[in-house]
Order: sequence, then C-alpha cells, then structure tokens
Amino acid sequence: KLSINAFDYNCHLDLIKLLRQEGELVKLRRARQKMSELFPLTEEIWLDWLKDEIKMASESSEREKVYELFERAVKDYICPEIWLEYAQYSIGGIGQEGGIERVRSIFERALTAVGLHVTKGTALWEAYREFENAVLETAQPAPGSVPSPEQQQMLCSQLEKIHTLFRRQLGIPLLDMEASYAEYEEWSEDPIPETTVKNYKKALQQLEKCKPYEEALLGAETPKLAEYQAYIDFEMKAGDPARIQLIYERALAENCLVPDLWARYNQYLDRQLKVKELVLSAHDRAVRNCPWTVGLWIRYLLAMERHRVDHSIISEMFEKALNAGFIQATDYVEIWQAYLDYLRRRVDFTQDSSKELEELRSAFARAVEYLKQEVEERFSESGDPSCTIMQNWARVEARLCNNMQKARELWDNIMTKGNAKYANMWLEYYNLERAHGDTQHCRKALHRAVQCTSDYPEHVCEVLLTLERIEGTLEDWDAAVQKTENRLARVNEQRAKAAEKEAALAKLEEEKAEQRKQARAEKKASKKAKKARTGDKRKADDDDEGEWGQEEEEQPSKRHKGDGVLEEDMEVEMGLFGRSGPEKADRPANQKEKATTSRKDIPKVLHDSSKDNVTVFVSNLSYNMAEPEVKLKELFESCGEVAEIRPVFSNKGTFRGYCYVEFKEEKSALQALGLDRQAVEGRPMFVSPCVDKNKNPDFKVFRYSTTLEKHKLFISGLPFSCTKEELEDVCKAHGNVKDIRLVTNRAGKPKGLAYVEYENEAQASQAVLKMDGLTVKEHVIKVMISNPPLRKLPDKAEAGRASQFAVPRQVYGARGKGRTQLSMVPRALQRQGNPVAKAENGMVQNSPAASSAPPEEPKKMSNADFAKMLLKK
Repeated sequence: KLSINAFDYNCHLDLIKLLRQEGELVKLRRARQKMSELFPLTEEIWLDWLKDEIKMASESSEREKVYELFERAVKDYICPEIWLEYAQYSIGGIGQEGGIERVRSIFERALTAVGLHVTKGTALWEAYREFENAVLETAQPAPGSVPSPEQQQMLCSQLEKIHTLFRRQLGIPLLDMEASYAEYEEWSEDPIPETTVKNYKKALQQLEKCKPYEEALLGAETPKLAEYQAYIDFEMKAGDPARIQLIYERALAENCLVPDLWARYNQYLDRQLKVKELVLSAHDRAVRNCPWTVGLWIRYLLAMERHRVDHSIISEMFEKALNAGFIQATDYVEIWQAYLDYLRRRVDFTQDSSKELEELRSAFARAVEYLKQEVEERFSESGDPSCTIMQNWARVEARLCNNMQKARELWDNIMTKGNAKYANMWLEYYNLERAHGDTQHCRKALHRAVQCTSDYPEHVCEVLLTLERIEGTLEDWDAAVQKTENRLARVNEQRAKAAEKEAALAKLEEEKAEQRKQARAEKKASKKAKKARTGDKRKADDDDEGEWGQEEEEQPSKRHKGDGVLEEDMEVEMGLFGRSGPEKADRPANQKEKATTSRKDIPKVLHDSSKDNVTVFVSNLSYNMAEPEVKLKELFESCGEVAEIRPVFSNKGTFRGYCYVEFKEEKSALQALGLDRQAVEGRPMFVSPCVDKNKNPDFKVFRYSTTLEKHKLFISGLPFSCTKEELEDVCKAHGNVKDIRLVTNRAGKPKGLAYVEYENEAQASQAVLKMDGLTVKEHVIKVMISNPPLRKLPDKAEAGRASQFAVPRQVYGARGKGRTQLSMVPRALQRQGNPVAKAENGMVQNSPAASSAPPEEPKKMSNADFAKMLLKK
C-alpha cells in the first residue's frame, strides 16, 4: 500500500506495529525512518522508537545515534515526557568525558522548553535537583576525613547549584508548589531568603489565575480548541513570550491538523519573537502537518526570505509546495504569485540584464504554462480566469524593464483568453499604456475596447471621448463620436430586443401557467363529479356501505403524513375505489364484499400531537408489506419498548407505506432515528421526527451536511453494481476510511454516486490526487472534495400557488405529484379570471367575480359540506 501511496499515515502506523510485534528490528527502524521523513511523529511513536533504540544501544557509538534520535524527537513537538526521557538517558553517560556538563546542558534546554508547563513542569525540576543531589553525594569527603580547600569549594559550589534550582522553581507557577516550598525549607540549613519568599507568593497568585484554564482543559473533550484559545488569550494579555510560546505548543500537540492554529502561532513568532531558528522550525512543522493549506506555505516562503535563507533552499521549498496536493485551483495561483513576488524582489532593475531577471521571466513563463497544463487538467480550470499572473508580468515588463512591446504581447494574449468582453480589463491595459506607452496605442486600445466590450460599453466610450477631448485632433474626435454613437445604438437595440424577448417569454409562461391551472381545475372537477355519481350508485347498491360513507362524511378524521403533516382522510376525495379508479363491472361479488368489509374494519389513525416527542414517522415502506405492525415491531424493539405501531391504510384496505411508531420513552424515539435509511424489504426506510408542519412549516429533515467538507470526497460515475465493500477496498488504500455512503433513490436503487469520509483533510486531499480518473469496472470515476450546491428552496410565488391548490398529502405520490388530480372545489364555486383567496382547511376559497354587487366573504365550508353538495347534485 505504501508503494502506491506513501502519504497513507495509518498504513505507516500499521506497518510499524506489525514489525514491532514480529521483532523485525532492522525493518522496523527503516519503517520509522521513512515515516518521520514525511510526517512529524507523535509523542507515543517517538517514545516507543526511543525505548527500542535504547535497548539495543550498548557501545558509545550507538549511544551517540540515540542522542541524535532524541534531538530529532524534541523538534517535532514540545513534549515534557520526551525531554524527561532524554535527560534521564543522558545521566547514563555521566561516566564519559564531559558527561556531567552534557547532562546539565540537556536539563537546562528541557527547562527552557517545558519548565513552565503548569501541570508537567514539576517533574523536570525535581529530576534536575535529584541529579545535582547525586553529584553532591559523590563530592562529599570520606567520613572522618578533613576536606581539602578544593573539596570544600566544590561542595559549596554544588550546594549553591541546588539552592539556585529551588529558587528558580519557586518563582514559576507550577502545580504542587507548596510541596516544593516545604521541601526547600526542610533541605536548607539557612532561612529562605526574603526575595525567594516574595517570588514564591507572586507565583502562587499567578497559579491561581491559571488554574481555571488548566481545569477547563482537564475537563474538556478533544480537540479542546476553545479552551486552548481562551488560555492563549489570557497569556497574550500577560505578555510573557515564553509562556505564550508554551501554551501554543501545548495546543498544537493536541491539534496538529488545525491550519488556523498554526497560522496564528507563526504570525505571533514572525511579529514578536523573530528568532530565526524558532520561527523557521515552527513554519516547517506547520507545512509538514497541514501540507494542503496554501497559506502556511506562503508564510513559510516569506519567513525564509525575511531571515535571508539561501535562494536554493527557498526554491526547493517552493517545489515541495507545488507537490503538496492543494485542493483548489486558486491555491496554485496564490503559491505561484508568492514565489514570483520573491523572485521579483531579488532583481536589480537598474541593470539592463541579469541572471535574476532572466530567472524571473522564466518563472513567469513556467507559471503560465503550469496553470494551463497541470492545474487545468486536474481541476478543469486554471484558477486564474483574469490572468492576474500575466497582468503582473506585463506590469513588471512595462514599469521596471521599460519593455512595452513585451507588455503589449502579454496583454494581447490575455484578451484572447475570453477577457476582451470586460470593460475593466481594457481599462487596466489602457492605464498601463497611458503610464508607460504612447497616445497612439492608447487610442488603438480604446477603439478595440468600444468594439468588443459587452458588459459596460458606456464606460469605455466615455474614456475614449475624454482622451480625444484632451489630446485628439478634430478628425480623431469625429471618428470617436461616430464610433461610440454607432456602438451605443447597437447596444441599446440589442438590449431592447432582449427585454422584449424576455417580456414575451414571461407572458408566454404566464399564459401557459394559467392554461395549466384551468385545465387542472376542470379535470379535477370532472373526476370529482364522476366519483360522486359512482358514489351514489354504490350507495344504492349497498345500504351498509352507504351508512359507512355517511359516517365518514360527518366525521372526517385527520392523521399525519410525512414529517408529521396533517392530512384529511376524505371519502369524497378518495372515492369508493381508492387510488385504483372505478372497479370492473365483472368484479366477483365476494371480492367486493371483502373490500367493503376491510374498509369497515380499518380503524382511522388518530394521532395525538402531545406524544410527538415519543413518536417517529416511518415512510417509504413497501405497499406489499404483510402485517406491517409485526414486521416493524421486531425492527424497532431494539431501540426501546414500543407502545403502539399505527400503520396507515387506504380506503381499500391496502397498506399506504407509512406509519407511526410510538415508544414509552423519549430516548427510545431519539435512538430510533438512527435506523433512518435502513433497508427493509429492499427499500430504504425513512425515519424522521414526528412534527406538525402546520405549526412548524420550515421544518426539514436532512441529515447530511450541505457545506464544504475537506475531509470528505464526492465520487461520481460509479457503476450501479459497485457495492460499499468494493468501494471501500479502493478508497482505503489512500487513508483511513471512516464512512462510505452510496447514494440511492427512494426505491433503494444506486445512482452511481457516493460520499467517502476520511479521518482528516490530508488523506482526503491525497485520495483526490490518486483516485480522480480511476477506472472501476470499466467506468471512469470523478473524485472531488465534497462541496454540495446549496439546496434550492421553492420559489415564493410557486409556493403560494401550491398552497392555493393544496390537497391532503395522502393523495401525493413519491415526487409530490397528485395521484388523483381531484380539484377540492366544486365546479359550481369556480370562477374564471378571479384572484384566488387563501386556502382554508386544504380547500380553495374563490370569491365571486363578474358581479356588479360588491363581493361577499364566502362562508367557510368543511370537507363534509362539500361532499354533501356533490351528492345532492
């Protein structure tokens, strides 16, 4: 896997773990080495590596290699445990020449790095003191002997070192300071100096201020970004650079993949500390942790230039940036621009020609070609539609090199890339020509601009006339006026035609909409009348059924549909034959009686909205599901005790594909939402909260993010036969796959699309590079970072029109189109050319029209009232 993708972080970890278990020490060392070259290693990985190397190091030459490994380890992150291990390991070499001084040097560096760590710094101070106490014991004279002056001086010097360590530690706010103070009192034969006591009390006060932030970090869950930021703000106000640096390093050790945190830290180092080694080290670690972030690379290049790093090193770093795998085309434009700015600052333009100038021109040409070839091939766009790099190149040639001929060639190239229609592009070139060229070329450019500009031709015409007014002859003026007038006349004519065409299209759409509206109304009315007549016939044939229908008219029941939308189960709307239309005349009598019996026996689903919190709405189930109560109870009992399952049936007695599941406890209903999209009898089951949309009209259930997710990929072009397991096999070669979602339609059929979530942005970025254009089962797939388009909201006018002709959602199909297309308004109440009143109770109330008398408020009618009117007719 690593031979295919060397940037697979988790694969490196798996290989190291396996090699360590097998005891393959040589291969293990090589694997760790390769990983450390690509990534900064965590504290755990370094400690395991160091402990393994320490076990194998016996000779002095091998000990030196361990020292070198420790030096690499402390540079990745500031970790107290690694520094403590380093210091303790160095004590083992105390017997070598200069061993004591080497140990002290390592301890001093450790204290500088992490000695201020509030919670972990104490361990280092204590280890340092124990080492100095051990040295003191070796310097003690033998019992009964009189120390020589040299021994006495050594003893006094060693005692002073320990006193100094105590005093330094007591001046720093660390946990368990009281215990250290008590230990100093017990150890010291002399009273503690007043200055030390004063510093100790001051540190205690500072510790009390830090404790709330330390406690917040201790109780917070990963990643603790808000808590660390609050701590950083606190230390920034205090203004101690060492403490600010330490808290930033602590935050980055736990959030090494957060680019914004690296950016803020590097900005602080660049502007405040300005220490070359410290600044460049932080920038290097930032781009190694977040190589996909172009801003970090740009800051790194600037920092290297600021600290006068050799040109070859800066160029090498720029080449690394180009191979970092940015996720947007514009990122490549930005990194090229930053590098070109650096090269431009190196050129001495007082010389006609120089090596630096030729390098700059070569880099400009390479940048243009790189964006055209590499970037456009990958992203289907260059990322630089306005040709900003070529514009800057033209400015350099015109202003700094006095080479207007080259600048004109560049601008001619810019205009051929689709920019000739924009007025601002022509004016940009005109301003450059005006400043560094001549009037003849200015006039020529403006005449071309008047001819080509399509967005703001008036502006260009005005600039041309101004030029001729100031510098032109009478002939020039006449030519400019004639040209601008002709052009503006053509533009106004084109705009007028476009406006007429748009108005005609709008009128045509309105007429078509009105025709469709009338046709729907007539069709619904005719179907309604037909079903009403059929209802009369059925009523005459079967008295029992007539009584049932009468009861339905008098007591229409309401129930929920979708995400809790109320709907009305109306006999008038559904007719006596449900969705299937009138039954065949030759239908057997026993089937007719069976259907009638089923309708009579089916209880109406009444929903108690007070139980919405313990109820979920289940939809998209198969209409052919046998005994849905039993099937769904088995499925939902895993979430908690089920109080009731209420499936919804049609008037024919067939299952409608949705139901309500009521639980005993609210937590069970919340857990049941996790079953959303689970396959049931070959279809994805939709599980959503039970919400009354009359009270919450804006309520929507969409469980997936609709914003840019840099750690998630969108894959299209997949074969419909591709399974989740097969796709995972392809994707996991490029990183740790957390989740895969194959997009399906309502029937559960695949659409050839998928979303793949990786552990972090780096893995997703590498996966895009490796997988885009890959062939899967003879299908070429397209892979990109997940950035779904905004979900379209219904137009207000359309929404209003829909509400005017609203019918109960029971009669709507899967895509929102009416199954029966019945008008809810009797033909007798319909009037043409009349504004439609607001829908009441799912019915359209039309006010009378074409009457001399003032219109009266129509009486609100119930569903049963309309049904009675139809039956009377």
